[in-house]
Amino acid sequence: MRLLHVVTLVSDDGAFGGPPSVALAQAEELVARGHDVTLMSLWRGSGRGPDRIGPVRLRSRPARTLLPGQGFIGLLHPLLVRDLWRAMGDADVVHVHAGRDLVSLAALAVAALRRVPCVAQTHGMVEPRSALPVRLFDRLYLPLLRRTRTCFVLTGQERRLVADVLGPDGPPLRILPNGIRPGPPEPGPRRQRDPHVLFLARLHPRKRPEAFVEMAALVHKELPEARFTLYGPDDGSLPAVRRLIADGLSDVVRYGGALDPADAREAYRTAAVHVLASVNEPFGMTVIEALAEGTPVVLTDTCGIADELARRGAAVVTDGSPEAMAEAVRRLLGAPDLCAELAEAGRRVVEDVYSIGAVVDRLEENYRRSGAGSDRTDHARRETEPAPSRPAV
Repeated sequence: MRLLHVVTLVSDDGAFGGPPSVALAQAEELVARGHDVTLMSLWRGSGRGPDRIGPVRLRSRPARTLLPGQGFIGLLHPLLVRDLWRAMGDADVVHVHAGRDLVSLAALAVAALRRVPCVAQTHGMVEPRSALPVRLFDRLYLPLLRRTRTCFVLTGQERRLVADVLGPDGPPLRILPNGIRPGPPEPGPRRQRDPHVLFLARLHPRKRPEAFVEMAALVHKELPEARFTLYGPDDGSLPAVRRLIADGLSDVVRYGGALDPADAREAYRTAAVHVLASVNEPFGMTVIEALAEGTPVVLTDTCGIADELARRGAAVVTDGSPEAMAEAVRRLLGAPDLCAELAEAGRRVVEDVYSIGAVVDRLEENYRRSGAGSDRTDHARRETEPAPSRPAV
């Protein structure tokens, strides 16, 4: 199949969070299975965007702010619309990693105009909102999202929220978890790691980096050898984090800036514990990334996959208070056998539920249902190719 994935922003600092990582992981697995895949997005980083990320072809334009003061929502490059139009002419299926933003709006609109089969994946970014700018944007956006053949959601909770937004005229809502390729297991018995605790996420109020620092202060009182690092691009919370660190924690907690994917994997591998302090996190991609590297995880009970991980004994779930998170971290740092048990359970749940292979199995089936190989595609190819042949899927 010829597949076009569209995501709003790819950057060298991971500023857009999980959707680019998810899109790239899906695209890499689809390429490995013999599909022709292009990833299209805006680019932000040093120099021009790369032509490829690993085996995946990337077509990008520099991110420009067309709607000031709106963050990622207002990013676009006019020539990206032209690129989308041209690329969709050759696509069997378009997969839009869709939020409420101009890139998603443009991709959905072009797919509708070109009448190419289109699926959407909302990544927890489309929920009921009552603000006037959102209501105005939705007058254009929601009719296009309703035209997609399938809309992928992360959890049952997100399915209910998206159903409230789209109403009865929306497309089928199918649960599709994020997937990852597990790293190789450690040879021999798991070695105890240095008492280093990791936060890896955008520094945004919903991610609660301030709660992580407050947790670190509580742990430090009983375990003075423990050290704590926050990694991730600033999304509004860095000044508050710096103030908390300056209040007597400069030798205990540090902010390490944003990380590229390779450095992020190394950070997971060397940390003793990863803490996701977020509330109402739709999924928690960093949780899966940490588990894939054999790192025990502490998270809150409002994370979308908390129940699944707790049921499988693959993570420590707390109420999200600094005190509860501190107690969980202290327990893990003092119990290497428990860390080994969590690491093993975490790897199993990644392989069983969140492996990229299992996710792409579902994707391929849904692409077929969505119209790959439809009369539209076959007719177009008969007009342009003397002897069309299509790879078996």
